[in-house]
Amino acid sequence: MSADGARTAPELDQLAVGDAIGSRVLEVDRARLIRYAGASGDFNPIHWNERFAVEVGLPGVIAQGMWTMGAAVQLVADWAGDPGAIVDYQVRFTRPVVVPDPGSAVVEVSGAVGAIDLAAGTARIDLTVTCAGTRVLAKSQATVRL
Repeated sequence: MSADGARTAPELDQLAVGDAIGSRVLEVDRARLIRYAGASGDFNPIHWNERFAVEVGLPGVIAQGMWTMGAAVQLVADWAGDPGAIVDYQVRFTRPVVVPDPGSAVVEVSGAVGAIDLAAGTARIDLTVTCAGTRVLAKSQATVRL
């Protein structure tokens, strides 16, 4: 932290592969899915209509994959101190986040330094993203320029 309380970016030469960058727990409920649909334009009924989601073979209403992806990478943005430091971010969607009603789904995110490229001035951050003990994003990796 700086003197004014702002988060300072980590120093690339002080990082090591395997260093943890932190973790967080995210909760998502049906109301958040509706708000995200309005913001993103993703009004697919699998994200808000239980009957429809079940009819198409899902276990229930599921969170938008892009919501899960975006919510997870916020851990990296906060750690880096600047969302603009993220120069690449990729994931593979492996399992849906099923959002019960009533209630919410709990998504757990943790991150660690996966690789360092001193010449490029970047670090790759590997995220582990799970819901109910199951990995919902695989190969979730953000490249950060520090």
